[in-house]
Amino acid sequence: MAHFETQYQRLESSSTESPPGGGDLLVHVPEGAKSPWHHIENLDLFFSRISFCRARNGFTCMLIGEIFELMQFIFVVAFTTFLISCVDYDILFANKALNHSQHPSEPIKVTLPDAFLPPNVCSARIQANSFLICILVIAGVFWIHRLVKFIYNICCYWEIHSFYINALKIPMSTLPYFTWQEVQARIVQIQKEHQICIHKKELTELDIYHRILRFKNYMVAMVNKSLLPIRFRLPLLGDTVFYTRGLKYNFELIFFWGPGSLFENEWSLKAEYKRAGNRLELAEKLSTRILWIGIANFLLCPLILIWQILYAFFSYTEILKREPGSLGARCWSLYGRCYLRHFNELDHELHSRLSKGYKPASKYMNCFISPLLTIVAKNVAFFAGSILAVLIALTIYDEDVLAVEHVLTTVTLLGVGITVCRSFIPDQHLVFCPEQLLRVILAHIHYMPDHWQGNAHRYETRDEFAQLFQYKAVFILEELLSPIITPLILIICLRPKSLDIVDFFRNFTVEVVGVGDTCSFAQMDVRQHGHPAWMSAGKTEASIYQQAEDGKTELSLMHFAITNPKWQPPRESTAFIGFLKERVHRDSSVALAQQAVLPENALFSSIQSLQSESEPHSLIANVIAGSSALGFHMSRDGQASRHLSEVASALRSFSPLQSAQQPSSGFQASGRDGEGAQPRGASAMTASGADARTVSSGSSAWEGQLQSMILSEYASTEMSLHALYMHELHKQHAQLEPERHTWHRRESDESGESAHEELDAQRGGPVPIPRSASYPFSSPRQPAEETATLQTGFQRRYGGITDPGTVHRAPSHFSRLPLGGWAEDGQSARHPEPVPEESSEDELPPQIHKV
Repeated sequence: MAHFETQYQRLESSSTESPPGGGDLLVHVPEGAKSPWHHIENLDLFFSRISFCRARNGFTCMLIGEIFELMQFIFVVAFTTFLISCVDYDILFANKALNHSQHPSEPIKVTLPDAFLPPNVCSARIQANSFLICILVIAGVFWIHRLVKFIYNICCYWEIHSFYINALKIPMSTLPYFTWQEVQARIVQIQKEHQICIHKKELTELDIYHRILRFKNYMVAMVNKSLLPIRFRLPLLGDTVFYTRGLKYNFELIFFWGPGSLFENEWSLKAEYKRAGNRLELAEKLSTRILWIGIANFLLCPLILIWQILYAFFSYTEILKREPGSLGARCWSLYGRCYLRHFNELDHELHSRLSKGYKPASKYMNCFISPLLTIVAKNVAFFAGSILAVLIALTIYDEDVLAVEHVLTTVTLLGVGITVCRSFIPDQHLVFCPEQLLRVILAHIHYMPDHWQGNAHRYETRDEFAQLFQYKAVFILEELLSPIITPLILIICLRPKSLDIVDFFRNFTVEVVGVGDTCSFAQMDVRQHGHPAWMSAGKTEASIYQQAEDGKTELSLMHFAITNPKWQPPRESTAFIGFLKERVHRDSSVALAQQAVLPENALFSSIQSLQSESEPHSLIANVIAGSSALGFHMSRDGQASRHLSEVASALRSFSPLQSAQQPSSGFQASGRDGEGAQPRGASAMTASGADARTVSSGSSAWEGQLQSMILSEYASTEMSLHALYMHELHKQHAQLEPERHTWHRRESDESGESAHEELDAQRGGPVPIPRSASYPFSSPRQPAEETATLQTGFQRRYGGITDPGTVHRAPSHFSRLPLGGWAEDGQSARHPEPVPEESSEDELPPQIHKV
């Protein structure tokens, strides 16, 4: 990166809002006309609290939850202290006789209170244990800190409560039934009335997402570029992923908000990290800070480990007793959530998407139960069940059997063992198809390495997928080991990456006027960060170092555009969406032409009968089922072409439906003659003649909310089809050019310095380019050409001023419609006008280019 002249960038946009002190557009409001929400000082925190309050179902639910969390902490500490110091275990275990002086001849019956020590004895034992007193003091300080934080948060969230009721006109009782898009639309609308942001007149959906997800977008980008040390190759375990909540907390502490972090506030990167001149000194400073945080983790390791063990014990013991097989269930790992997350995707959106993929993911993992393990489990369950049956029969005959020592323990352990064995015995009536299940999973999770497709039946694919979808027991074990392993990762693995981290934040941070410093990947700019193998060929100027892996830029762009149908994408993004529309139209024409040859295809029958009217995800199932039914009679290339045509036809069938659902004040409906039959039910939604996300005068509030939820499901289904379609296009592209299939990145793709080393090596001879997903080999560029591309790529942005070398493209003929529709020729897209320059270039710090 030392050779690059342009790193940190500043972007001008009329659709963005600047942080306090930005010094750009100021809106004057008379003093008497100011509302309580005029000029919110910290919009990042304000929007995050609005989103969090809605996710927690309102102020009351959040307040009760916070109170119980404080009570849980007190209970864990107090109950543990009581068990250590106030119980006589000799009496409890009948190792010591209990004296009853009043009736010495009567049989002694021990009760639970008999095992409790008197208060004075209990107090004396606590005072004599200096280690326990130290733990209690630390716990008390920590609880007081949480109490103060709780009181502060309640005061802040009371303001959010008032904002929902008075500004957004949403009562707390109905808030759980509002979608985020409805809440967001009202925020955008009340900006004109209350001026919560004084630096611009209008807010956009992307402004709000950038402020809520500023730091999370950085984390997603660093995982995408394999910058964080979370993948390891261990001697016996092989490829391993270790990413826990404790490790994630330390990463965020180091990078974003801790003392000495890279950010000076929530919206601005420190000025020294924006210049390349002192990168070595900054890297050394960051390395020292990581060392001290690692040492602090070592010192606090005993306390954190004790708390983790106690919390896990009290949390999961009751669940394990009630459902012994619960630890054999699976969950999406923390690494999987970060790897599968789109740029600009909120927590509840990610949770909803992964929840829909949970059942097919569980079925896929169950395909790989070992037959040998099944035989062993059946026989162990038989032996344990036989013994348990005898003990139960004896207990029914005479309940005094339970008084025999260890009988009750044996019954409990046998029951747990039988339940565990049953989890390894598959249903004999089920037949699994790994390839079909993997395509269903892909429709929901949207990301998948190339070499998984066609290899779903292999144990290597299963093991790699298990890193994303792990056992609940493995998750608990990793969290328990986190206090021990986290300091080692920080000191041994993260410190050597200090220079790469400094380069990453400088090269991939842009200042968007109105928002502040954000991750450039979060702009979803296909020209800046697109990948040629993901439909961005000819549209991207990104170098290898700048390209997002696994189609992250392209898929994130489509997800955000579909989820937020009123968002106006920049010119380059609109061109990409228009190109995708053309490909869908062309490929769907092939499917329609073949409809006469294959009249019984499940896809077309599902479109004609509109099974998706009641369940939109059935359309995905029919696409996959229809493709699989033909897979046995076609070659691999023919099968891939069939997949592509069927998914394109399904996407095309959405166009009339979504056009009918668009707002009357929005874009015009699109549709060519013969572009697919109008689905039944579209007319029903058209009859309202109003915005699908607003309540018409003739319908109740509940009907409007139900209609909005239905549209959300259709948007989710449309994105699933887009993910399948784009993966098929990527697969076709990969088959035409040489590629590498690797699951994880190499170190050489993590820093700008390594990018130059690759270029230098290419001048001397061909060197394979390490890629995670299938990256085709391209002709090597000269360093000067690479540097020039990087410079011009950073300077050409969303409709701003272009440099003399910019190639001007013809405007796109496709403009965005709600939920993924497009306007046809003659309806040009609307683009925000560039903000006029407010200051001169001399006022900017070095290495900043205003566009």
